[in-house]
Amino acid sequence: MQHPELTVSLSNAVTQPDQDRKTMDTLQNMRVFMRVVDAGSFTLAAQQMDLTTAHVSRAVADLERHLRTRLLNRTTRRIALTEAGERYLLRCEQIMSYVQEAEAEASDAYVRPSGRLRIHTMTSFGQRYVIPAISNYQKRYPDVAIELTLAQRIPDLLEDGFDVSLVLARELPDSGLIYRQLGSVYSILCASPFYLEKHGTPQRPEDLPHHNCLQLVSSLSPLDEWALEGPEGNSKIALKTNFQVNVAEAMLLSLKEGMGIGVLPIFAAVDALRAGTIVRVLPHYRMQQLGVYALYPSRQYLDAKISTWVDWMHESVDKALQDDHQALERIAVHAP
Repeated sequence: MQHPELTVSLSNAVTQPDQDRKTMDTLQNMRVFMRVVDAGSFTLAAQQMDLTTAHVSRAVADLERHLRTRLLNRTTRRIALTEAGERYLLRCEQIMSYVQEAEAEASDAYVRPSGRLRIHTMTSFGQRYVIPAISNYQKRYPDVAIELTLAQRIPDLLEDGFDVSLVLARELPDSGLIYRQLGSVYSILCASPFYLEKHGTPQRPEDLPHHNCLQLVSSLSPLDEWALEGPEGNSKIALKTNFQVNVAEAMLLSLKEGMGIGVLPIFAAVDALRAGTIVRVLPHYRMQQLGVYALYPSRQYLDAKISTWVDWMHESVDKALQDDHQALERIAVHAP
C-alpha cells in the first residue's frame, strides 16, 4: 500500500533540487542577456564573460523559450531590444541589483560583526562570567545585539537556533560541532561556620556520610555520590541527602542558612569565602575538574559576530577563571 505522505515527501525531494537548479540557470541567463545588450554583440559578450559564442546564444535562446517571448531582434550586423526586451532588461537590472546587495550583505557578515547573536550558557557560569563579558564585548562591537539564554542543559544548537553554547563538561559528546576550550574549573566542599560549630568539621572524606550533605543536581555528576580528588588519590563518597537544587546560587543560599555541607563551583563560592559567610570543608580535596567549552556549528565561513565572540570569551574567561583560582588560594582555609 502506498503512503500519500511518503509520496509527497519523495516528490518534493526530487523536484526541489531541479527547481533550485532552474532558478540558478535563469539567473545566469539573465546575466548573459544583460551583457549581450551592454556589449551590443554575442561575440563580444562571450569574450567578456570567457564563454563561447554558442553558449551565449543558447543562454539567450533558453531565456526567450522560458519567457515565451522574443527579447532581441537579431541581424548579421546588429542586435536590438524588442519592446518586451526593454521591459525585461529593466527588471533584470533591478533583480541583479538586489542579488548584489544580498551578496555584499552576506559577505560583510563574514568581515564585520553585526546582527543578532544567540548565546546559551549554564546559569551560574553565565551570571559570573558571561554577562560581564557581554557588556565589554558590546562596547567594542555595538552593532551586535545579543540574546542570552541561561539553562543548565546542553542544547541542540541547530534545533534550538543558538549560534554559540558555553558549557562545562568533563568531555564533550561526539556531536559534529566545533569547539574551543576556554579554560577549566572545579568545585569544592563548603559549609557555613554556624553548621560546622554545631555539627563538627569533617577531617576526611569518610566523615561526610555522617553529615547532612546537600546535592547540587547536575547532568555532570551522579545524584548519589561525590567523586573527590585529593592527596591520597580519587575517592567516591556515597550520599544520602534530604535536599537537592540545580543552581549554584541557590546552593550557596542553602549553605549560608546552615542546612549542611554542599558542593560549589569556585566561581560561585569565592566571594562568599572571602566574606566569611561560608568556609571550605576538606580544603585538600576537590571535585573532578571540568573543561569550559564554546560550541558552535561550523568553522568554515564563520560569521564575524561568532568568531569575535568566541575569541573574546577565550581571552576574558581564561583570565577571570585564573583570577578566581588565585583568589581561592589566598583565602585562609577553615581551621577546625
